[in-house]
Amino acid sequence: MIELIDIHKTFDGKPVLRGVSLELRDGETLVVLGRSGCGKSVTLKIILRLMRPDSGRVIIDGADTTRYSEEQMMPVRKRMGMLFQGSALFDSLTVRENVAYALREHTKMGEAEVEAKAAECLEFVEMSGTQALMPAELSGGMKKRVALARAIALGPAYMFYDEPTTGLDPLTSKKINQLIRRLQAERRVSSIVVTHEIANAFQVADRFVMMKDGQILASGTSEEIRSSKLKFVQDFIKGGVIADGKQ
Repeated sequence: MIELIDIHKTFDGKPVLRGVSLELRDGETLVVLGRSGCGKSVTLKIILRLMRPDSGRVIIDGADTTRYSEEQMMPVRKRMGMLFQGSALFDSLTVRENVAYALREHTKMGEAEVEAKAAECLEFVEMSGTQALMPAELSGGMKKRVALARAIALGPAYMFYDEPTTGLDPLTSKKINQLIRRLQAERRVSSIVVTHEIANAFQVADRFVMMKDGQILASGTSEEIRSSKLKFVQDFIKGGVIADGKQ
């Protein structure tokens, strides 16, 4: 459904992605693991076309979108939802207005229909009754759930999560993980989760990609990653000290 082929990206002469190729399959949750700065978030931004790759191809639903214009990307992006690391709620809008924003911008729904859809999305993430609150009145975990409600408002086929549990307590992290799984099970959403938190990764992943220094070092199922003989992978899983340049 989504395929990256030999993606390269450089910033100020420093390679950030070096020949990244991966595939997101229909209905699966793919977790991209790696330390901060390894290129995980840049990979998401290239799929969303918030950045252009220096070379390589991005295939979405069988179409090569690499050279799409902004106008061509608009209908593609409507099939995607994004949960940003910092939630990225509009501070000046209420919870209701945040969730309804994309519906008002990109659909022809009437106001009653918009209100009903926003309420439905908030109920899905267990945030009913918060419509009138401002983002400043929410905890970090509540912000994440409101941001998720906003991301699913247009009924995306794809969801992208950038460090969805970073900075959250274990119980709130578990709730976010459960919502990721619910979207997959109940709405057949295909997802890419970018994270460095191994415990949470194993709760949501069908398949893993492990990145190191802008390259894919290993990939496979949970069992295949757990049984990898690469030192970097084992150190990452065990939470031990990872020595640069050693695999």
